[in-house]
Amino acid sequence: MKRFFQVVVLLVACVSCVGYAGEINIDVLRKEANQGDAIAQNLLGAMYLEGQGVPQDYKKAFEWYRKAADQGDVTAQRLLGAMYAEGKGVPQDDKKAFEWYRKAADQGDAVAQYSMGLAYAKGKGVPQDYKKAVEWYRKAADQGDAGAQFWLGAMYFEGKGVPQDYKKAFEWYRKAADQGSVIAQNLLGAMYFEGKGVPQDYKKAFEWLRKSADQGDAGAQFWLGRMYAEGKGVPYNPVQAYMWYNLASSQGEEQARKYRDDLERKMTQEQIVEAQLCWFSENRTNRI
Repeated sequence: MKRFFQVVVLLVACVSCVGYAGEINIDVLRKEANQGDAIAQNLLGAMYLEGQGVPQDYKKAFEWYRKAADQGDVTAQRLLGAMYAEGKGVPQDDKKAFEWYRKAADQGDAVAQYSMGLAYAKGKGVPQDYKKAVEWYRKAADQGDAGAQFWLGAMYFEGKGVPQDYKKAFEWYRKAADQGSVIAQNLLGAMYFEGKGVPQDYKKAFEWLRKSADQGDAGAQFWLGRMYAEGKGVPYNPVQAYMWYNLASSQGEEQARKYRDDLERKMTQEQIVEAQLCWFSENRTNRI
């Protein structure tokens, strides 16, 4: 029976959801869980957390995760930490969140290690300690966690917990960006634009900013507007500049609104209409 549940859990993990829950006999699963099967307890917790196969119930999710966590189940330990951090099923408690994250992190769970880094960086549940934040970020980053890679880059960029080092910041941002981190892609573009940690290269700046902008990052959209307006990395194009400024402005980027309005005063009516049509088309594409 245990082998059956192990297969089920692996299937669930592969699709990143509890979509198979409706096909599982809940009574049989509950019986196994009540007999102390940690995998069954974990799966029941996931089902109650997501409301798959059973009504969503954070308290019951917490109870089943707790049973599995007390047996050393690393996933359950990490999820208990998340539930305490978010106040789901239990009163919000950063200290208890930290305690459960620590248990999972000590077993090598990369997400829990990343959460430990965040806790130390922000002083949640523990006194703020940038050096310890860096230590935990590095553990998770070395396992390929994109969030940890980004924040480790940020620590090097800002000189928090480590000596400021733009080259190392760039290296870690690059790892996160290669995994699709939108903000890391934005910052890589900015570093190429400003020549921080790498030789200044407007074309590469444009490439990375475009990746981020196409995913809806307002900051990257503003930078693209500037590059088109200044002819850096791309030919000067006020229509494209206006469009990107407008996209960023529509997301609340105030600086982009100012730049757009300044640019508009230098454009012909035909250019403005063309830019607005481009904005409409691009904005519609980003929302689909």
